[in-house]
Amino acid sequence: MSQTVRTRPEGSARALSEAYDTALLDLDGVVYAGGNAIVHAVESLGVARDGGMRLAYVTNNALRTPDAVAEHLTELGIATEGSDVITSAQAVARLIADQVPAGARVLVIGGEGLRVALRERGLEPVESAEDEPVAVVQGYGGPELPWGRFAEACYAIARGVPWFASNTDLTIPGARGIAPGNGAAVEVVRIATGAEPQVAGKPLPPMHRETVLRTGAERPLVVGDRLDTDIEGAFNGEVDSLLVLTGVANGAQLLAAPPQHRPTYVDADLRGLLTGQPEVTEVDAGGGFRCGGWTAGAGEEQLELTGDGEVLDGLRALCAAAWTAAGDGVCGLDGGKALARLGL
Repeated sequence: MSQTVRTRPEGSARALSEAYDTALLDLDGVVYAGGNAIVHAVESLGVARDGGMRLAYVTNNALRTPDAVAEHLTELGIATEGSDVITSAQAVARLIADQVPAGARVLVIGGEGLRVALRERGLEPVESAEDEPVAVVQGYGGPELPWGRFAEACYAIARGVPWFASNTDLTIPGARGIAPGNGAAVEVVRIATGAEPQVAGKPLPPMHRETVLRTGAERPLVVGDRLDTDIEGAFNGEVDSLLVLTGVANGAQLLAAPPQHRPTYVDADLRGLLTGQPEVTEVDAGGGFRCGGWTAGAGEEQLELTGDGEVLDGLRALCAAAWTAAGDGVCGLDGGKALARLGL
């Protein structure tokens, strides 16, 4: 994929699981939410894998180890090895190891996933600013992470110790809804110290580098539910992406997406891996687009939608109208009525 401005979702005559050799799948909001499998995920991934597609799970959640994630996925019915899982903890551990001496102490503000990743890179995790760490690393520690852990980070950072963060996702989807993510915790430390962390996770290059090193994918497809991490990460890595609407992103956000947040493909859930993708065609020079039974265009103040058919086809046509009208910016036209007609 080139980094030209995308003006419409692309079509594919082949099933995506055949057109790409590796799916780089986000977990929260794509495969599961709150620990439970998302509808159609288990069956769809099984069919894609049996058809020859490699499945790799790429997550910004640094709490659990790859082996723990693999065990969870296997329990859900998706046979997975620890080597199939790439975490932001691994990416940030490599980032730190590139900048500090071998065997150095690193203060951990987060969960076991960070500790295991640091040891893998030959670094020593410690728990206190009094342990003379040469770096601080912060990752998602779960809802029970004590407030005092943020204080330890602040004490070390105030002494000039460099600060690293696994990721800065402000939210994380769960069974009961959207909860604060590691980015919210990073903001606590940022406000208290005035410092800025080096960040490894999606959408930044260290995470893409870690993924490529560990998977060796030649024709990867990023699959995610977030525009600002998964889709932007694919854009930065110059690879194609599939947005599924089972997590954070919604129709309104998609229509307003700037170029770096526009996915190659859009589908409801992971069944989209098993099918081709319909073409979105331009019907007139004035910015009208058709997909399936729907035609969308840009009016003076709002996006307009006519026709009927599959909901997703209508959304794809609307995306083309909105992105074309916006160019390399953000669409300022109201898409509310059109989305309401689609039930989105």
